[in-house]
Amino acid sequence: MVKRNVNFNPGPAALPLDVLKIVQEELLDYRGTGISIIESSHRSKEFEAVNNQTIALARELFGLGDNYHVLFLGGGASTQFDLIPLNFIGAGQTAAYVDTGDFAARALKECQIVAKVHIAFSSREEKYRRVPKMDEIKYPEDSAYLHVCSNNTIEGTQFQEFPDTGKVPLVADMSSDIASRRRDFGKFSLFYAGAQKNLGPAGVTLVVIRDDFLAIANKGLPTLLSYKTHADNKSLYNTPPVFGIYIMKLVLEWIKNQGGLEGVEKINEAKKNLLYSAIDAAPDFYRNPVDKDSRSWMNVTMRLPTEELENKFIADAQKEGLLGLKGHRSVGGIRFSIYNAVSLEDIRKTVDFMERFHKSA
Repeated sequence: MVKRNVNFNPGPAALPLDVLKIVQEELLDYRGTGISIIESSHRSKEFEAVNNQTIALARELFGLGDNYHVLFLGGGASTQFDLIPLNFIGAGQTAAYVDTGDFAARALKECQIVAKVHIAFSSREEKYRRVPKMDEIKYPEDSAYLHVCSNNTIEGTQFQEFPDTGKVPLVADMSSDIASRRRDFGKFSLFYAGAQKNLGPAGVTLVVIRDDFLAIANKGLPTLLSYKTHADNKSLYNTPPVFGIYIMKLVLEWIKNQGGLEGVEKINEAKKNLLYSAIDAAPDFYRNPVDKDSRSWMNVTMRLPTEELENKFIADAQKEGLLGLKGHRSVGGIRFSIYNAVSLEDIRKTVDFMERFHKSA
């Protein structure tokens, strides 16, 4: 058995070992075809089955009906920053955005290229240390949609609830907490997520759109920039990211075997509680810069008294097989990305290292 380190990278991130073993076993000969799934035509019956099964698993795990289209697109979640306003902001309309971190701000900036934007809330002046309370989100009743980022990977904040938006469609970037806990996904007209954190490898993006929202999408867009094109063709209008969709299917099957979203939620809650408790137990040494009611379950940020100590923590952790702990270059510090594939035992090992590091500092 090859040595496996604890992977805290924020994305591309850890994949379940069980999934990697299946990929390894099937890589050269996919289920008796004599070729790899990477080599398979996206028009083959083998891949068509993979595509259909992945759609069905997403609907099952997220509790979605047939009134939702499940799409697998290239270009990353960041491409949706452009496709969403192009598809859903009508002439003279304004879209509302909640600004809670770097990626939320990027989505807002991209929208401003093609349309007017109403900032429904921003915590920029507070260094993005929190997400809003629901009554702090303000937007016009005729907004084309309200866009939120459910979890802010860089800053380590997360929505614990979502606003009731009435007739205004609710849109969410869920890239870093998708499939990590139960949510009322029926509240959303559209949600999307890059796969590389909780769903699979980099290169495929999950986009889920409700029928009534897709029905009002703008007409006359370039073919591949129209969500309707991809919805009408089950993401097979052009060559999709075949390998990424295949691995996403395996990851969704793995989540189902963990007890679905309820099962992974229990483990993720235990993980984040253990890690935050270790930070809070040493307030003179470890510090989480996020308001407690905004703390992320997936990206736990931490500061130490000095940058020198932070660098030593990262170096010593790597020697212990704890990888990917350097905070984003824009904020520094430490970041533990504890996605679904990071186990509770991995967190116990990490907390043990933290206690030893504190005593030796």
